[in-house]
This record gives sequence, structure tokens and C-alpha cells, in this order.
Amino acid sequence: MVADISLLLKYFPDLTETQQEQFASLVPLYVEWNSQINVVSRKDIENLMERHILHSLMIAKYLTFQPGAEILDLGCGGGFPGIPLAILFPETQWHLIDARSKKIIVVNAVIESLGLSNARASHGRAEELKSRYDFVVTRAVAKCEKLMEWSRKLIKKKQVHSVPNGLIALKGGNLKEELKALPKWDYTEVYPASDYFDEAFFEEKNLVYIQG
Repeated sequence: MVADISLLLKYFPDLTETQQEQFASLVPLYVEWNSQINVVSRKDIENLMERHILHSLMIAKYLTFQPGAEILDLGCGGGFPGIPLAILFPETQWHLIDARSKKIIVVNAVIESLGLSNARASHGRAEELKSRYDFVVTRAVAKCEKLMEWSRKLIKKKQVHSVPNGLIALKGGNLKEELKALPKWDYTEVYPASDYFDEAFFEEKNLVYIQG
């Protein structure tokens, strides 16, 4: 079984043949793993292409990651947004971490099945990391204030991208109070997902960029 990727091709028409094959393989891989270890809700597994894969790729609409850059997916859960982004940017290095070891078992199995040599997943917390990254990406893990508390020391000073290194978070709902809780020196930008995608699911989704 391979999945219909026409939704992805609508927004990313230049996918290589290899990328198309990898994205088409993602849905059956997650369906199989979800029957053993619950990593995606039953409602969402039926809409995986839209609600997890395409949603993850919203980050790619905001920023093109450079070859050789190192990106951390903080609290990756079942592998989102890191795995779809690792497929899209095969020359960028991706480190996915999560505090739940069962999720990391699935993430590593998916990485291996897809042959993603540019991605690795490990069980752990941000506070334990010694490495530095160009960007930290994350999806619906915690409030922005907490995300920045975890991320500040992990972000490299040297910059190689079109925007300064920082945190890119996929968030839902009203963010006004959440962003107000950040220190005054943090610079923020918010982009509605509806700027990038037409589907109704994205109407209350946002991308938040924070430079500390």
C-alpha cells in the first residue's frame, strides 16, 4: 500500500521521485506502527497526510533550510515535524528528540524504513542536550515561553540562513497572551497557516518564529 500524495504535490510540485516515494510510504508505515504503539490519534491517522505531514511542511513554506545546517525537532512525538522535513531537505541534518521512549522506537523505525541518512532520533529532554543547532522546530509541545526556556542555550550564534537562528513553532489557537508572556527582548513573528494552505483544517493554525 502507498498513499495518495496529490495534496502534497499541490503545494510542493517539485518533489523528486525519491521524495514522492518516501512521502507515499509514510502513511502505511504509521498505520502499521499505530496498531502496535499509539503515536497518532485514531481520528488523525485517517487524515495523516493533511494533519501531520502537510502541517509539518508549513515550516518549509516559511524557510528553506541550507545544506549542512543542523536542526533540532524538540518533542517530536511520532516524528513530526522532523521526518517530513528531513525528506524535503535531504542535505540538512535533523535530530529528533522526545521524552517518551515508545515514540522514539517508532521514529527510529520510520527513519530506517525510509532510508533517511540525514535524520536521527533519541530519547531525552532538551535540558540534557550539549549540541547546538541552527534552528529548533517543534509542534504543539508547550507554551512559547517554555519552548524558549528550553531552546535558548541550544541555538548556534553563527547564522547561515535568510532569517536569524531561532525557534520555529507550529501552534494553534489565539497566541496573544502566550506571546505576551515572553521576555520583551524576544523578537516574534506570527504567520497564519491559511496564508500557505487552503484546507479548512489550517484556519486556526499558525507558525511562530522567535529570535531570543
